[in-house]
Amino acid sequence: MTIAKNVSLKPFNTFGIDAKATSYCPVSTIEELKSTLEKEHNNPLFILGGGSNMLLTKDIEALVLHINLKGITIVSETNDKVIVKAMAGENWHEFVLWCLEHNYGGIENLSLIPGNVGTAPIQNIGAYGVELKDVFVSCEAIHITNQRLKTFTKSDCEFDYRESVFKQKLKGQYIITSVNFELTKTKHKLNVDYGAIKQQLEILNVTNPTIQNISEAVIAIRQSKLPDPKEIGNSGSFFKNPIVSAKKFEKLKENFPEVPSYKISETEVKVPAGWLIEQAGFKGKRFNDYGVHNKQALVLVNYGNAKGSDIYNLALLIQKTVKRIFDISIETEVNII
Repeated sequence: MTIAKNVSLKPFNTFGIDAKATSYCPVSTIEELKSTLEKEHNNPLFILGGGSNMLLTKDIEALVLHINLKGITIVSETNDKVIVKAMAGENWHEFVLWCLEHNYGGIENLSLIPGNVGTAPIQNIGAYGVELKDVFVSCEAIHITNQRLKTFTKSDCEFDYRESVFKQKLKGQYIITSVNFELTKTKHKLNVDYGAIKQQLEILNVTNPTIQNISEAVIAIRQSKLPDPKEIGNSGSFFKNPIVSAKKFEKLKENFPEVPSYKISETEVKVPAGWLIEQAGFKGKRFNDYGVHNKQALVLVNYGNAKGSDIYNLALLIQKTVKRIFDISIETEVNII
């Protein structure tokens, strides 16, 4: 176990914010993690995964534990399905590609989402009509204080839209070490009705899509709309799509007839936050070294050397403006640190 002092976290967060960590320790085995927690659990800790879903607005005056647990194994399988276990430090997109290479279906719509496997359940990541909970079986997590490993089932995790028990009542208590997924080997359930997937498949001249084709379509769509964090600092979608009552949506539509929507139920409607932000005039707007991406209004970006506090203040301005114009509150999807 090696603990370094005064380490820049710029390489470890996709926003590229140059915040400093008082102490930094990468861990690559369960034994290392347990040992470190046993020694340090009474001291301030900050758990770091892929660094893709956070905005650092200050230096981290704590020991940053960087979870680098690796490995993908098959737990069990039948003729039609397979349970795959992925360790928390595996890159999410590389895990998706591994599954596609083995023709395991279920997460192809989640291609190119930044981050690591271990943080995926915390956020219940989702895209193009699929959420992590759709394929989730269980996860193992270690309790920070007593270092005991516990298995969490799907019901234990209390998944909701971009929510889980790990973001709510168990926040800061556990570190996810591995996740089990149930994927299909045959008779794949294809999700092509959300967003521009059908249109992109037509561009690719695909009439009878495979899970690999859907992944290719999703990657093409995301690359056309979203900046690569290696080139422009960002954390993907910064805001959640708000869900409003059907009654409120009808009133909204009276004033804004062109507003797009997705029906959730008979009483609820999801409104794209990107559309609201674009209509509020923020798409492509730049403030010195930070701003809103010119192709996707949901994405806030660091053009080089912005401070996290600058980007956070921009997010507050966007929220305030959207609320004033549309009377809709939009919540951040990114964790503000």
